Amino acid sequence: MNPDKQLDRQSRILQAALDLLSRHGISGVNMRAVAREAGVALGLVNYYYEDKSTLIRAALRRVDEDDLMLVAPDPASPPDEQLRKALHRVAGPDILTTQYLSLRLHLWALAQADEDFALINAAAFDRYLEGLATLIGNARPELSREECRERAADIVVVQNGMWLTALLGIDKAFIQRSIARTEQIAFASAQ
Repeated sequence: MNPDKQLDRQSRILQAALDLLSRHGISGVNMRAVAREAGVALGLVNYYYEDKSTLIRAALRRVDEDDLMLVAPDPASPPDEQLRKALHRVAGPDILTTQYLSLRLHLWALAQADEDFALINAAAFDRYLEGLATLIGNARPELSREECRERAADIVVVQNGMWLTALLGIDKAFIQRSIARTEQIAFASAQ
């Protein structure tokens, strides 16, 4: 089988699982529904993913990869600009959608319901936090590693609040104030 075609099918299956999860939660994700959503045979879903848990773990890892892209450094930009871009990415049009935010809520709920999913979620959160702290440290080299992590954690609280508020109806002024607040936290003078 062509490796590109194989990767495309596997990606479609994973995206179908994420779409179902965002619309219906964990109860809406089963192998047959994923196959139907992806437009592939059930056997193909079973070929790539042993069971529903394996599929959900892969979905969590996909979201982790996407989150890491939000805080990925851009060597072509100066450190201040890299940080600003990352702080704005979390309010991008592809993120502030009901489908994406619903998916995030379902994934957070899964982490509360299953220890294995909780471990994956915690590791992903730590990688995101570390990526954000690194961007802060690059832009503000006078800060200690601990201060950068604290600021990153404070920023995540604001970002999560922004996401939850966006689910209630996007208020563009609120979103802009939230982004400005994350910039204030990131670029504040050292204590």
